[in-house]
Amino acid sequence: MSDAKLAPNMPQWMVDHTHRYLQSGGTDGHIYETKLPDGSQISVPALLLTTTGRKSGEKFLFPLFYGTVGKSYLIVASKGGAPEHPGWYKNILANPDVEVQVGTTKLKAHARTATGEERARLWQEALEFWPPYKDYQVKAGAREIPVVVLDPV
Repeated sequence: MSDAKLAPNMPQWMVDHTHRYLQSGGTDGHIYETKLPDGSQISVPALLLTTTGRKSGEKFLFPLFYGTVGKSYLIVASKGGAPEHPGWYKNILANPDVEVQVGTTKLKAHARTATGEERARLWQEALEFWPPYKDYQVKAGAREIPVVVLDPV
């Protein structure tokens, strides 16, 4: 992960969060604390995902909220409800072999998009750790927000 760089055009809060995560080796930043739009405080687990750029071939780092599915990790390609998929998701479609840091643990994983009943079930789990995904799906309109499973390899 040391050769990865921050993804371009990330919001400042994501840049700050990633720096804190990296500088602490994962002891600070694994749990992200923020306020929801309704003003309530929430703590959500965050991981660092490293993908290979589909055009550049460079490694890019993204902080993402996550849940767990057995020994795998669950992430959501919401992009805040934007009409297009986030860059990291486009990267894993081109190359699903990724690196993940969860707290102080680093591992390699294979990313896959959940479909059908699995997606429906995992979407409900994602709403548990980050309730705003529901609003993001409304905002995204016709774009079904992908639910991604990171299976350790």
